[in-house]
Amino acid sequence: METFEFENDISLICVTAKSFPNGVLAAHEKLHALLKSVEGRTFYGISCPNKEGTIVYKAAVEQQHSGEAEELKCERIVLKRGNYTGTIIRNFHSDVQQVGTTFQTLVADPRIDPKGYCVELYLNENDVQCMVRLNV
Repeated sequence: METFEFENDISLICVTAKSFPNGVLAAHEKLHALLKSVEGRTFYGISCPNKEGTIVYKAAVEQQHSGEAEELKCERIVLKRGNYTGTIIRNFHSDVQQVGTTFQTLVADPRIDPKGYCVELYLNENDVQCMVRLNV
């Protein structure tokens, strides 16, 4: 695993999937449809368990300006700045299960922020950076 640093908080526009994992693609499609353009935008997937232990997944994109989430009538979540532990999975479409396996390893790390999210940062069409914020 590697350590990745976010120097600043990141404001995200979010669309919650109706279910996990089956609703993930639909959530991303809905988010893309809301945007005037996806050119130059950074996309994320964030997830965490709810009180019942069910995974809640949100397709997300960085806000381009303050208030954009509200304009689109979407939820806004802030990824906190700081250090994240994780890894990059190349060509993740060839074995999507490796994303879940990677997060199982990451959340077992005793250093993680218990109030943080599992974060997927889509580097491009094929590669995803999977990470969890460290509690340091």
